[in-house]
Amino acid sequence: MKCSLSHGQLIQFLQHELALSDEAITLALKHPEQEDAPLHMILWQYGLISIDQLSQTFDWLCEQPISVLF
Repeated sequence: MKCSLSHGQLIQFLQHELALSDEAITLALKHPEQEDAPLHMILWQYGLISIDQLSQTFDWLCEQPISVLF
């Protein structure tokens, strides 16, 4: 199954459903590997979300309608 959505929708989910702070998101977005890795994976790598939150994010991503990212 292909899952994709806009960056803004993911950030809204992280803020509203997982109560992730703006600071945590900004920190993850500033990392150079952000261009090659999905935001949620960087957040998890740096301990900004738990494995359970990462799992919730994957579930949420796959529930979203398929769309083009550009």
